[in-house]
Amino acid sequence: MLKLFLVCLGLLLPAVLLMGFKVFFTKEGRFPNTHVEGNKALRDKGITCARSQDRAARKNLK
Repeated sequence: MLKLFLVCLGLLLPAVLLMGFKVFFTKEGRFPNTHVEGNKALRDKGITCARSQDRAARKNLK
């Protein structure tokens, strides 16, 4: 059981470190903004997320 745990840990730890290399080891490391409104091309087209559109529609009803 312990041997299996160590093997899994040995495989997962390098994978996590390699995937998060920029976030963990650079000075300006940040997680990327994956929200729809964080994308400049979509923002230029006027595309927003469903929650923002729903909020705006409900605000206009009042």
